[in-house]
Amino acid sequence: MLDFSRFEVLTFDCYGTLINWEEGILRCLRGLLAAHGAKADDSTVLRLYGDFEADAEQGEYRSYRDVLGSVVERFGEEFGFAPSDEEVNSLAESLKDWEPWPDTVEVLRVLGSRFQLAIISNVDDDLFAATRPWLQAPLKHVVTAQQARAYKPSLKIFELALSRVGVPAHRVLHVGQSLYHDVTPAQSLGLATVWVNRPSARKGVGAVKAAEAHPDLQVESLAELAAACEKP
Repeated sequence: MLDFSRFEVLTFDCYGTLINWEEGILRCLRGLLAAHGAKADDSTVLRLYGDFEADAEQGEYRSYRDVLGSVVERFGEEFGFAPSDEEVNSLAESLKDWEPWPDTVEVLRVLGSRFQLAIISNVDDDLFAATRPWLQAPLKHVVTAQQARAYKPSLKIFELALSRVGVPAHRVLHVGQSLYHDVTPAQSLGLATVWVNRPSARKGVGAVKAAEAHPDLQVESLAELAAACEKP
């Protein structure tokens, strides 16, 4: 078990970990595919989403709004249709309506009374601004891909976060739903990690690129993480 007394700061991935992004992604993409007479099960949609998003985040930095537009365009290529401009923008536009997991708000409140809380997220500043009210959390820092000009698993965004929180890496615990985006890069910089293995139509992976890693702690919910923090 982790010794939680060693940590001053908890950094969180947002989408997937705090926000139920799979529900938002699937709701949007199911509608898109249905509008063009295309069909795919949820696991396939999530697998394609994870691969398409990772591809779009490679190379020269582009906004997350553009990344999500590229994902929609790739779905069109995969299933043989040309999305309209409105459809290309639909995934990014839906993000403001993606809701937190049921345990998110209360657990952030509890953890925020003990630790400094920060966000490290692959998102644009304005998109996160639309999400922030859902969290109702005392966030000390918010570090985005837009600020770092790089997407996780790039170390640049984690290095920027460490410079902002101002404590040594061994005093920071990073919490994320993605082994690929969060656990592996955070560990490479000396951060302890928690993998929140949320329920998913693509069990154990979700809407991200598949990867293998060895987190310091695995939980299935933030409530389980909060309970672990309370253990002596």
